[in-house]
Amino acid sequence: MKILVTGAAGFIGFHLSQRLLEKGFEVVGVDNINDYYDINLKYARLNELGVKREEASLFYKESKSESNDKFKFIRLNLEDKTELFELFKTQEFDVVCNLAAQAGVRYSIENPDAYIQSNVVGFLNILECSRHHAIKHLVYASSSSVYGANAKIPFSEEDKVDEPVSLYAATKKSNELMAHTYSHLYKIPTTGLRFFTVYGPWGRPDMAPVLFADAMINNRSIKVFNHGDMERDFTYIDDIVTGIEKIIVKPISTRNLYKIYNIGNNDSVKLLDFITEIEKNIGKVAQKKMLPMQPGDVKKTWANVDELIKDYNYQPTTSLDKGIKEFINWFKIFQIEK
Repeated sequence: MKILVTGAAGFIGFHLSQRLLEKGFEVVGVDNINDYYDINLKYARLNELGVKREEASLFYKESKSESNDKFKFIRLNLEDKTELFELFKTQEFDVVCNLAAQAGVRYSIENPDAYIQSNVVGFLNILECSRHHAIKHLVYASSSSVYGANAKIPFSEEDKVDEPVSLYAATKKSNELMAHTYSHLYKIPTTGLRFFTVYGPWGRPDMAPVLFADAMINNRSIKVFNHGDMERDFTYIDDIVTGIEKIIVKPISTRNLYKIYNIGNNDSVKLLDFITEIEKNIGKVAQKKMLPMQPGDVKKTWANVDELIKDYNYQPTTSLDKGIKEFINWFKIFQIEK
C-alpha cells in the first residue's frame, strides 16, 4: 500500500509516517514547512525520518530518506493545484492521509487568510486530486474545535456543530461538509477525525505542554487562562497514531463511505492537574500568571469515542502520568540538542 501523508513535517504527520514505515508501508510525505512555528523543529522531525534539511528545504524536489527506502519527501503547498495534481499522477497513491493545515485557534483571529488558503483551498485540491486519481480512501484531520461552545459533555459526533467560535474551527467544519459532498457525488470513501488535545514528544511549540515545560525549565511564569478553570481531553500521540493506523489499514466495506469520528482519550483532565504532572516531572513549581478566557477558546473538551471503538476497536491506553513522563524526557533532551 502506498500512502500520502500531508503535513509530514508536523507533529502528528511525523509520528504517523514513522509508524507506517515501521509497518512496512510505502510513504510519501508532503509539507510546505511554513514558519507558523520554529521551522528548525520541522526539519529535525524530517531528519528523524532520514531526510536532510538541505534537500527538504527545496520546493518540488523529491528527497529520499537515507534511513528507510520506503520514505520520500516533497516540499510543496496544497494550494498549488498544478504541482499537487502532478504528484498524484506520478505517485499513484492508494490512500491519502491529509494532516496538513494551518493550525492554531488564536492565530486564526489575527491571520484569517492563511486558514482559508491552506485549510479550505488546499483541502479542495486534495479532494479534486482524490477524485481524479481513484484514491481508495481519504483520511483527513478535523478538530474538536468544531464543537464550539457545545455545553453537552462528553462531545458526541451526533452533537450539533453549527456554532464555531474561531475561524480555524469553521474551516475544519467546512472540510467535513466538503468531504461529505465528494463522498456523495463521486463515491470517494472519506474519514474525518476530530482530534482532541494531542500531546507528546516532538509536539508543537505553540501548544500548552511545550509552552509550560519551556517556561518552567527557564524560570519564567506560565499563562493559565480562565484562571485555571479549564479542562481538556489530553490524548497522547501514540494513541492517536494507533487510531489512524487502524483506520488506514482496515477496509471500509463495513461502514458508510462518509464517516466522522472523535479521536481522543475519552476523558477530561483539569488544566491545573495537567500542570501539576509537568511540575512533578520537571521538579519545579510553576509560577502561574492567571488570565481570563481567550477569544476563540472553550472551557472544556471531552471526546465520546464509542463510534471509533465500535468500528475500529480503538482503545487509548496511555495514562496521563506516563504520557507526561515521556514528553518531558524528550523535551529535556531536545532542549540540550538545540
